Amino acid sequence: MIDRLHEPMHAGDLIVAALAHDLDRPVLCLADGEIMTAGQMRDAASRYVQLFARLGIGAGSRVALLSKNRPEVIELLVAMRVAGCTGISLHPMGAPEEWAYVMEDAGVETLIFDPAFNGQLATLRADPSPARTWLALGPSELAPDMIAQAASIAPAPLVATPVSSDDLVIIGYTGGTTGKPKGIPVPHRVADLSTAIQLSEWDWPRPLRHLVCSPLSHAGGTALIPVLVRGGTLYVSPGPDPVSILSAIEKHRITSTMMVPTMVINLIDHPRLRDFDLSSLQTLYYGASSFPAARLRDALERLGPVLFQFYGQGEAPMSITLMRREEHLIDDAVRLASCGRPTPWVRIALLDDAGREVGDEEPGEICVQGPLVMPGYLNRPDATAEALAGGWLHTGDVAIRSADGFLRIVDRKKDMIVTGGFNVFAREVEDALAEHPAVAAVAVFGLPDPKWGEQVTAAVVRAAGAQVDEAELIAHVRARKGSVQAPKQVFFVDALPLSPVGKPDKRALKLRFGAPAAG
Repeated sequence: MIDRLHEPMHAGDLIVAALAHDLDRPVLCLADGEIMTAGQMRDAASRYVQLFARLGIGAGSRVALLSKNRPEVIELLVAMRVAGCTGISLHPMGAPEEWAYVMEDAGVETLIFDPAFNGQLATLRADPSPARTWLALGPSELAPDMIAQAASIAPAPLVATPVSSDDLVIIGYTGGTTGKPKGIPVPHRVADLSTAIQLSEWDWPRPLRHLVCSPLSHAGGTALIPVLVRGGTLYVSPGPDPVSILSAIEKHRITSTMMVPTMVINLIDHPRLRDFDLSSLQTLYYGASSFPAARLRDALERLGPVLFQFYGQGEAPMSITLMRREEHLIDDAVRLASCGRPTPWVRIALLDDAGREVGDEEPGEICVQGPLVMPGYLNRPDATAEALAGGWLHTGDVAIRSADGFLRIVDRKKDMIVTGGFNVFAREVEDALAEHPAVAAVAVFGLPDPKWGEQVTAAVVRAAGAQVDEAELIAHVRARKGSVQAPKQVFFVDALPLSPVGKPDKRALKLRFGAPAAG
């Protein structure tokens, strides 16, 4: 029995409140120009909530969603929060084997899918499926059309289903670049705090016209509640490519958006950047992976002082640290290499391998305490014990704290390169390489070396029209960082491989270039 007297407001409550007034205001604008008002979204969500109830889907039901960007994704996200479901998002760029693993691991009871994935899902449908109920967003030979079913239901008042702070709102999954992805149960108390930090600490412009450039079911949907609560409008980009994003910013007078660093770099390097009026853009949120300081400076010069960084991970979502727009000091390379300062909602320590806190300007692992931290991994007690050892969440990120409290991430702990007995942090080598004008993008990683243990290796994307060879880049790093950190090999690539969430995939690079050159 839930003690409603002291139970806080959760995601469903916030959404119901946001959609209860100003019903004619636009809350969603699709790539084709279709507009959805608050009243229309409320009614659409109501139909899905009622359909869920008829199908026995409600509080605690584990519901997976697999879809491209379309209006029903937002409607369903709203309906699932209002109904108290536990959501599991399957990445549209994933593979059937991954989807099957996640559904089995998460105990998914219902799969809602876009018929665009019929072909990929057919083999899963033929096998015993971990999902008891399948529902399609349109006509499909694999499942009933839930859009048609919902259309026959009259809207009713939208009322949030009572849930407790410990009930799960979602189960997220890690990237899985080093093995099977790990499930991260996110209780309402964690999601509520993450949303509260967004609402209180992030720089939201007015008027709020927020452009979604990534899948709505994943990163694109993280702005849903803040934008609704603040009375803003979500605009969906027609595509993730730079021209689609630039044209959408100009056309809709976008005031905020969110991207991973690779997307920002592709944007500022596009030859048509200056063809578009971006003067409306006030805040560009970025996170999820490192942003070389030299390229961040390029972004500030070309876009203006609009960049706002957030650092977090699925185990402590969105906002462990923040670096606000005014804290991006364009002439300070050390500051631009920072991920900001801790939010006041968490406790952070930089710890060495013995669990002792290090001093300023010394490397240590970012460790976190507080209500933003996950309860543990799903079905993975050993991984949970390792991640939460000593009463801290061990993020796996090694950072250095400056005297004024800014953290500078220098590497993933597991990616640190040990060569000839010296520790080399990939981020510092990447930043040095990115300072070269011929370098558009770079990833640094270690490869086995029979003499030194590992050798520092770089994959480089040349800037458009630039000519540079391996020897010049190695000499460039040696002059700035010394011989230990200078790459032993530089491979030139047309583009860096990316994970589904847009991070450079160093595991793929290691597999591709795994055999070091002879000698």
